[in-house]
Amino acid sequence: MTTTRLPARAAIASVADPGSFAELPAPRPESPPDGPLTWAGYDDSRARAAARTGEQESLVTGTARFGGREATVVSFEFGFLGGSLGERTGDLLEAAHTHAREHRLPLVSLVATGGSRMQEGMLALTQLQRVARQCVLTRAAGLAQIAVLRDPTTGGGWATLGAGADVVLALPGAQVGFAGSRVRPADADPAAYCAEGQYAAGHVDAVVPPAELPATLAGWLRLLGAPGADGTAGPVAPPAALACVPPPETGWDAVLQARHPDRPRAEAYLDSYFGLRLPLSGDRAGGRDPGVLCGFGLREGRPVAYAAQCGTATRPAGYRTAARVVRLADRLGIPVLTLVDTPGAANDAAAEHAGAGPAIADAFAALAGATVPVTSLLIGEGGSGGALALAAPGNTWVTPDSYFSVIAPELAAAILKRPPQAAPATADQLRIRPQDLVALGVARGIVEPGAQTAQASETT
Repeated sequence: MTTTRLPARAAIASVADPGSFAELPAPRPESPPDGPLTWAGYDDSRARAAARTGEQESLVTGTARFGGREATVVSFEFGFLGGSLGERTGDLLEAAHTHAREHRLPLVSLVATGGSRMQEGMLALTQLQRVARQCVLTRAAGLAQIAVLRDPTTGGGWATLGAGADVVLALPGAQVGFAGSRVRPADADPAAYCAEGQYAAGHVDAVVPPAELPATLAGWLRLLGAPGADGTAGPVAPPAALACVPPPETGWDAVLQARHPDRPRAEAYLDSYFGLRLPLSGDRAGGRDPGVLCGFGLREGRPVAYAAQCGTATRPAGYRTAARVVRLADRLGIPVLTLVDTPGAANDAAAEHAGAGPAIADAFAALAGATVPVTSLLIGEGGSGGALALAAPGNTWVTPDSYFSVIAPELAAAILKRPPQAAPATADQLRIRPQDLVALGVARGIVEPGAQTAQASETT
């Protein structure tokens, strides 16, 4: 499957509101004859590329609206020397980032590049440092960066504007990888160098068909690019309980209710809570955990970040993805909602090799360091530190069909050298029921069905 290689301006027109693009003034294109290396024929190559594409460089920059929301946009012209980065490209990218910061606009990058420009040698390669610096400054300014990976996205363009963006979207079938097709090993697995492979490895948030891309970009700018997004407005209310069940009579009843196969899960809670919801996927370190749903949504017009466990043992990639989302929300001033539901962290050998301990530590640190308000709701099993890592200190709520325990009652009984049949009695001793958690001060209250506030048992 291949992706149509649209020219830079056509790529902008395919996703932006009609007629909304306004080009930014380009810095003066000054360079010595045949460039900094006096590469014979370089000027002729640039002249032919300009005649063929109608562009003076491999990048078009400007502003455009996406679903009515303005953003700075940069779009690569692959027909101009393979969309390669040279000194002039660096000038254009720096000017675009500067404009974004001066006008408080998010930045959308439509990437299609073969990497650094050979005819400019190391001066072309050092543009990556320059681009990275601009991305860091824009990030520090609290502005979102969204990348769309077109075909191809390779080399430094992938390793800076692409992979370094807050949200990374890719077109189906696009070639995506640091190594381009002419320099990778002959026996390399081609699946590792495409959009779908990068998504599977946790480096791309979503593979989006071209017809869906305009609405997806508009949605992301609505969630991350709204002026005045401010986490200081206070925490969001926890979701309402979705199960109409009374609090359990015993600790073992709490365990059985939380483990019931028909109990409402994270997907149902997120669907009922948010109007618009867009996912972020992957830990950017080679892993994905389908048992942790992460992203941003709109709750009564307010952007909210979310990280939700789905009832499975959470893998290291899940914790790292959740930490990534919490830190992004913190930087953009967006409140966070976490849904806690796991029997515990994955404890197999693969999880240990993938860094279970450091990943859990990272999640604890992300929540502990957040300056935006975080709200947590325990919706099922709360198994040990693997669950606590996603629970907000001082603002965790519980549903009637949930429990939280230092460890599963069966394992607690085993550790205490009790027989398996002692697990129910051990559950009672552990005081793991929702009402116990409120009484102990671990939870603020028990949420009720059909309401977004906790019942009168709240402890404040």
